[in-house]
Amino acid sequence: MSVSVDEPYTVELRPGVYAYVQPDGGWCLSNAGIVTGGGRTLLVDTAATERRARWLRETVAAVGAPAPATIVNTHHHGDHTYGNCLFPEATVVAHDNSRAEQLDAGHQLHLIWPQTDFGDIRITAPTLTYSDSLTVHVGDTEVKVFHPGVAHTTGDSVVWLPRERVVFTGDLVFSGGTPFVPFGSVSGSLRALELLRELGAETVVPGHGPITDASAYDDMERYLRYVGRLAEDGRAKGLTPLEAARQADLGEFAQWRESERLVANLHRAYADLEGLPGGSPLNLLTLVGDMTAMNGGVMVACHA
Repeated sequence: MSVSVDEPYTVELRPGVYAYVQPDGGWCLSNAGIVTGGGRTLLVDTAATERRARWLRETVAAVGAPAPATIVNTHHHGDHTYGNCLFPEATVVAHDNSRAEQLDAGHQLHLIWPQTDFGDIRITAPTLTYSDSLTVHVGDTEVKVFHPGVAHTTGDSVVWLPRERVVFTGDLVFSGGTPFVPFGSVSGSLRALELLRELGAETVVPGHGPITDASAYDDMERYLRYVGRLAEDGRAKGLTPLEAARQADLGEFAQWRESERLVANLHRAYADLEGLPGGSPLNLLTLVGDMTAMNGGVMVACHA
């Protein structure tokens, strides 16, 4: 399937703080961030393919910033981390679990989308990890990085700039797209949204989709609670996640990108209801197969 998308664009959110947005925010089109000052640069995530990571590197130079000394990965998924290898001068920072997850996943996106040209991608895992929180100073800009608990994955990081009131959420937030939580927890994702609300951010850079504000948390919460209700009802009726998803009325969420993610989210919601720990492994082949079934028998497309 060939999908045409717009080129990435950069928005200066505050002096020295940029969002690198990759429309339309679908599969493999994640956002990134650039924070620069005092002769130093920090990146938030690095894109899915060699080509797109090179575009990001060119963008860093185009805004007049030096090559990044630090990369913060918001989680381990390849659309946010594959590009790490294009920035060999940078120290890659992430949560403890994210390093383990990235090494375990390896070239997982290559297996899911074998027809995609990812380029020369060498898995470059974090070399500096943390358990709860850390602070990075980029010139006069304080960058707080903290773990919200198991949410999108077991190793998520929130990147918060308190003076600038800007937060990079990673995939805790999707703007205009369907959330995706099979690697984490539905209830944990709801807790993470409460933590995000407490920050009082004015500008929210989601993992995918356009720059937004705190209203995006409400959208995410409504969807996740909807998934929870579907799971409770479907499980009570003895339905599989795929059966429950096929019978569901998406209502206000029908227009969001990647609606087929509903069935993967239901798999996680069922696991939550069964009392399995958040982030406990689910069968990737089953997830992909059920999403393909939801997509009319067509494999979901990587847009990168």
